[in-house]
Amino acid sequence: MTAQVSSSPTQHVEPPHSTVLAEVRNHIGHLTLNRPSGLNAIDLPMVRSLQQHLNTWAQDTDIKAVVLRGAGEKAFCAGGDIRSLYDSYKNNDTLHTIFFEEEYALDLTLHHYAKPVLALMDGYVLGGGMGLAQGSDLRLITERSRLAMPEVAIGYFPDVGGSYFLTRTPGQMGTYLGVSGVQIRASDALYCGLADWYTDSSKLAELDQSLDNLQWQQSPLEDLKSLLASFAVHTLPDAPLATLRPLIDEAFALNSVPDIVSHLRTVTAPEYREWATETANLLETRSPLGMAVTLEMLRHGRTLDLQQCFALELHLDRQWFDRGDLIEGVRALIIDKDKTPHWNPPTLHELDSAHVASFFTDFKQSGV
Repeated sequence: MTAQVSSSPTQHVEPPHSTVLAEVRNHIGHLTLNRPSGLNAIDLPMVRSLQQHLNTWAQDTDIKAVVLRGAGEKAFCAGGDIRSLYDSYKNNDTLHTIFFEEEYALDLTLHHYAKPVLALMDGYVLGGGMGLAQGSDLRLITERSRLAMPEVAIGYFPDVGGSYFLTRTPGQMGTYLGVSGVQIRASDALYCGLADWYTDSSKLAELDQSLDNLQWQQSPLEDLKSLLASFAVHTLPDAPLATLRPLIDEAFALNSVPDIVSHLRTVTAPEYREWATETANLLETRSPLGMAVTLEMLRHGRTLDLQQCFALELHLDRQWFDRGDLIEGVRALIIDKDKTPHWNPPTLHELDSAHVASFFTDFKQSGV
């Protein structure tokens, strides 16, 4: 699935059946996640294809920038192909360990990439999709964008650098997003610093055409910013999370998930009460262990650099299939679809703080 990269006017393009499409136009390498029927969920071959293209283009002096997008109108990328990881674990295979190592390496490549990367975050941007987008220099969203780190819903924790980018949001916003797994829309994504630009989806085709006609004059990053400024804005009015922030900062700064839920249950202020009750109810459906480990991971992430955050997540991954709730969550929500996961422990009040802490005991603050 390797695209031929050429500086000549005639560019070689991946065949349409490839799950990653690659094309070079006007000195820009375009990478398209091409599994629209699966909401562009990313699997190991896609990770490897993306990595290969990025490595090649990093060395190609004709390539000035990279654009990432998802095929179709529903999703940029709705996360990793969890079913394949479940099957790997059940079959005593190695895919579920190799996948995370290579996915995180890809995300780190994007964070450190020498050329500007523009992520067109149209539609769902969930889990692994956030890992790709948050490593990009320019993150563009639309009215169709839905961003989330929803891992706790399937008994997992927010990885792909979540321990880094969630902890760099205002106040306790990242803690709230990671522990709850809720989706946010454009205005909140901009408010939280998880996106840089907003434009209407109806302008994306015109933006693409403008990229083809872009005159390279300053640095590639500045040229791209100047172009985006004619299509997009940095802020939107009425971000719901801005209104809720005082309560979020208060509740999600507490030391444990049971404390957070208890605090939300005591809220009586009319402007917060309904949201607090709904959030408490939601948290009580998530994996108690997943939320507790997430909370602890995010506390660690505040003091770690990017490389160390990925190392911490990989440290948790290597334990999670045996000790965590992911296999049960995937069974209940994806395999059997009975939507009644049997979490271990089943309730927040049965959490053992020593057990939660044990996931972090042997972590060494070194790079991946």
